[in-house]
Amino acid sequence: MDTKAFQSFKNRISENCEKVIVGKSAAIEQIVICLIAGGHVLLEDVPGTGKTMLLRAFSKSLGGRFHRIQFTPDLLPSDLTGINFYNQKVGEFELRKGPLFANFILADEINRATPRSQSALLEVMEERQITIDGETFPMEPPYMVMATQNPIESYGTFPLPEAQLDRFFMRMSLGYMSREEEIRVLSRPDSKQLLSELEPVVGVDELIDLQKAYPDVQVKEDVAGYIMDLVSYTRNSELLNVGVSTRGALALYRASQIYAAVNGRDYVIPEDVKTESSYVLPHRLMMTSRSHMDVQNFIRLMLDDVSVPLEKL
Repeated sequence: MDTKAFQSFKNRISENCEKVIVGKSAAIEQIVICLIAGGHVLLEDVPGTGKTMLLRAFSKSLGGRFHRIQFTPDLLPSDLTGINFYNQKVGEFELRKGPLFANFILADEINRATPRSQSALLEVMEERQITIDGETFPMEPPYMVMATQNPIESYGTFPLPEAQLDRFFMRMSLGYMSREEEIRVLSRPDSKQLLSELEPVVGVDELIDLQKAYPDVQVKEDVAGYIMDLVSYTRNSELLNVGVSTRGALALYRASQIYAAVNGRDYVIPEDVKTESSYVLPHRLMMTSRSHMDVQNFIRLMLDDVSVPLEKL
């Protein structure tokens, strides 16, 4: 298969987003992978690191309809999905669609809403449809939920349950910029002005073609076995209460295929699996209280312990 289309797609989005976001090329690449896979992304980082700006720039690079939702404790499920209201002028009920009816949804500070409101996202994230009063509405492709949350605050927040975290294709953290990168940001025009000047650089039809093509990326039996060795390691570890689900195993498989394609290969190597493990697996794992390590350290331990398949000469 020809991987140039994947590389071109990623490069155009990255170059466009980097007009606004400095020094986050790796994060942009992962969001592109998530988009091609048809998944959703969760950005978890301290305030002011550019989470919302990055997701806005990403959505503008693709065009389509974009809605930002500020999650708050008083948010109701109907505020997201929409309602049927009685129109007295015409004497009948009419549907008023909520902000989930778009192509790109920015769920800002998702952990500030109650579990009842958070659950309104479950159906549309998994099945790409919304049901209102028994009537089901399919979403137009592409459809992507991009959520943010602040990990350092606990007051007034409602942590996402494991079942909902598992519906996010990947979770990542942006971190702070380097000193040189931050100096560039300080001396340039305002980010909002730069964002308003962005234009779409890729089309929906192009994305759909890539979504149809990426399953053709080859995954040899040894590499597929390596993925399952990692999954089995999490399920059998005494350091974890919950290991990786089948949905998580599929996500790692698909992410490895797309990562290989956007880097110019039509086959997956173990290093692709290792790279994507750090983004696809951590939010699907639950450490025990006696583990005395965080999830990222566990991922590093797992990658060291599980033997890597070697090419047979």
